[in-house]
Amino acid sequence: MKRNRVIRASIAIIILLLVGAFRVVRSGSYLVVNQPERSDVIVVLAGDHDDHRYWGALALLRAGYGQKMVMDASSDLTYGQTSAERAAAFVRQSAGSNQSQISICTITNDSTVQEAANIRNCLAGLHPAPQSALLVTSDFHTRRALSIVRSRLPQYHWSVAAVNDSTIFGQPWWSNREWAKTALYEWEKLVWWRCFESWRKQI
Repeated sequence: MKRNRVIRASIAIIILLLVGAFRVVRSGSYLVVNQPERSDVIVVLAGDHDDHRYWGALALLRAGYGQKMVMDASSDLTYGQTSAERAAAFVRQSAGSNQSQISICTITNDSTVQEAANIRNCLAGLHPAPQSALLVTSDFHTRRALSIVRSRLPQYHWSVAAVNDSTIFGQPWWSNREWAKTALYEWEKLVWWRCFESWRKQI
């Protein structure tokens, strides 16, 4: 009898360990949501690396996923220019016939939660007023970013498109040191958002 209990307990522990290991293995994939929908406006979050978000959003704009595109860019100064000024110049050089559809949203905050306040102001200034928005950001950032804008800006119907940058993140996440760092840091931010920030008063 006692031996049977030990065997059953051992089997249960093994099953729990296997389930836990499976969840860890899949945890990188959980961060990624890629379900773009045709929307009134495309919103590109700040924090781009090697312009991947910009080019991904521009491709979606050209494919008809939005009528307008809003690019977030920081007001911080670097070598005499803000990121917003450099972004505007880059759009003029690279967007071609789509230039008139693209505007820069100057952001003054660092976190995605705070960035949502700037996005609210920029979207409110668009005419005609958008009803739906397609968020474009790095793949590992999509689940948290989508949750944030849906919580903080519920007046819009949100969807999200994931942009990959293999120098920062990929699958399987544990096979590359940089990918592992990105996954763990993003999980920390996601847990913080879900546990401590999502329930706070909306902006």
